[in-house]
Amino acid sequence: MVVLDAPDLAAESTFWAGLLDGTVDPKDEHGWHAVLVDGEQRLGIQHAPDLVAPDWPDGAPQQLHLDLYVDDIAEAHARAVALGARVLQPADLTEPGGYVVYADPAGHPFCLCWMPADGTWSPDDV
Repeated sequence: MVVLDAPDLAAESTFWAGLLDGTVDPKDEHGWHAVLVDGEQRLGIQHAPDLVAPDWPDGAPQQLHLDLYVDDIAEAHARAVALGARVLQPADLTEPGGYVVYADPAGHPFCLCWMPADGTWSPDDV
């Protein structure tokens, strides 16, 4: 399981649960929350009050990032931003394939990716 560090457990876990259509299982006695999707633990959020977020893609190297493939990039983009994501590297959402780089509330980078209906897109095409 992937565990993300965050200075604000509630903000981070709520963001990821919202983006993944999941729920939050707070395990505050251990300093972390679990994000459940379809009742299964999919992501952990660990309290890290001194987290220094990466300044990626233009600054310090990233620690890791998640690529999430979506069917409707316009809907996924609106949802991510409404939940608190910041756009780090925009893209034309009308293109048949591509990706947008975001930061979650704690500053972790992630990408929302979409591909043409024929499924032939790759990151090298952008």
